This record gives sequence, structure tokens and C-alpha cells, in this order.
Amino acid sequence: MNRKIDDIDFIIFDVETTGLSPQAGDRIIEIAALRYKNGRTIDTFSSLINPQREISQAAYEVNHISQEMVDSAPLPEDVLLKFMEFAKGSCFAGYNVGFDLGFLENELRLLGRDFPAGIFVIDVMQMARRIMPGFDRYGLAKVSSYIGISTPQEHRALSDVELTLGVFSHLIDKVRGKGVDNFLQFYNLFGFNTALTEGLNNQHIAAIQRAIDLGAKIKIKYYSSSAAEVTERKVMPKEIISQGRAKYLVGYCHLRKDERTFKINAIMDLEIV
Repeated sequence: MNRKIDDIDFIIFDVETTGLSPQAGDRIIEIAALRYKNGRTIDTFSSLINPQREISQAAYEVNHISQEMVDSAPLPEDVLLKFMEFAKGSCFAGYNVGFDLGFLENELRLLGRDFPAGIFVIDVMQMARRIMPGFDRYGLAKVSSYIGISTPQEHRALSDVELTLGVFSHLIDKVRGKGVDNFLQFYNLFGFNTALTEGLNNQHIAAIQRAIDLGAKIKIKYYSSSAAEVTERKVMPKEIISQGRAKYLVGYCHLRKDERTFKINAIMDLEIV
């Protein structure tokens, strides 16, 4: 995929819920999304949902969505299938997106549907952690304040989506400023579903192994999360190691004049020199 970031439709979405655990029977009571492309909001989706169960007091104290507000709202099947149609053909993005995605997947499962395989998903909170390292807290309200957005977080789906979009847009600009504009490279750095970029990582692993076999150096363009910068390095590769699901290149870095470890999915470009 050689598409640029600006060629991609992003669905920035958020849900409000009756509680914190879909496994315990909690349900979505509100969902909202913005379709965003190349710096513009193209379309909006927002609806309350009747969860057919009680809203917990703790949830009400956060989002102030009352039982009366949702009792007359449309049922999940009337909202969520329309939402999935609205989001078709896009890359999903959300703040701490695993929470929202878990609830959405559960709701679709209850409707006898699966969340479509192969959907690209971005966690904007993890983007913030990697692009703006060094903060003590990375909640949406804190990060939006750090970058100069004065709008308070209301914990309602549409307002939180708008706040998330402000942060996402800011982070996209920062990424472009570091020379990252290819979507697949961008997703390999910040994607939630890393299985979708295994092909690119496997290409890099194969090239590194070839360089090791030849005793050759490689030149890489590397994104460092600790410094939030892209650098070009010449490396004499030594080995490839695994830690959990992640794979790393170990080698002598001529820029740092020392042995270094590089996360494979943070290698943006690679060539044998």
C-alpha cells in the first residue's frame, strides 16, 4: 500500500456505556463518530442507544446520561448497523480505543455479527505517548490541554470525538513534520492491529537476515519513541531477537558508536549498503 496519510478516511469514534465491562453485561448507550480526511471533517454520526438495562450510578456520574434519556432511544440494532455502514472503508481511530472497540465488538456479537476482519485501527492515546514522550499523564483532557486545546472533556460521545480529533490532527501534523507521510509506515508505528503490517515487518526481517549472512551493513530510517524523532542510521546487524510479540534488531550503530537495539516495526525504510 503506497497511499499517503491524506488519502485515508479516518473514523474517529467514541462510546458511552452503562458501566466498564461488556463481559459483565454492560452495554453502549451512546455512540458518535466523525469521518475525517486530509484535514477536513466530511460527515458526522451521533445517537443515543437504548441498552435495555439500567445505567450504573457510576456511569451516570461520569457522562450524565440518564435512564430517561435512553429509554426512548433507538435499539442497538437500529443504530450500530447504520454506524458500521457509515464507517465502511475507513481506518478507525479512538482515544484508548481498546475500550470502545471492545464494547463495539460485543454489541455486534450480540447482533450475530462480527467486527470486520482487516480493519485498520489507531489508538490516539498511544500515538500521543510515542510522539510526545515525557508527560506524567496521557488522559484525553490532559493531552488536549498540553497542546493548547481549552475545551473541557464532557464525557459525551460527540464532544469527546471532537476533542480526540483535535489531538489526532495535531499529532498527524507532528508526524508529517518528521517526514512520515506513507500510511503503511504510519500504521506500522502507531497501529492497534499490528497483524495488518506483518508483511512489511517480515520484509525488513528478511533483508536484515540477508545482511547478517553477507556480513553487510544496512541503512535504516528509524523512528525513536524515546526521542520522538526520525533518524537515519548505518548499522552492522548482529541478530534478530524476540521479546513477547515484538521483534528487535540488535547491531552496532555507527551514529551512536555503540551496540543498539531497534524495534523492527519502528524501522520505516531499510536497504543493504
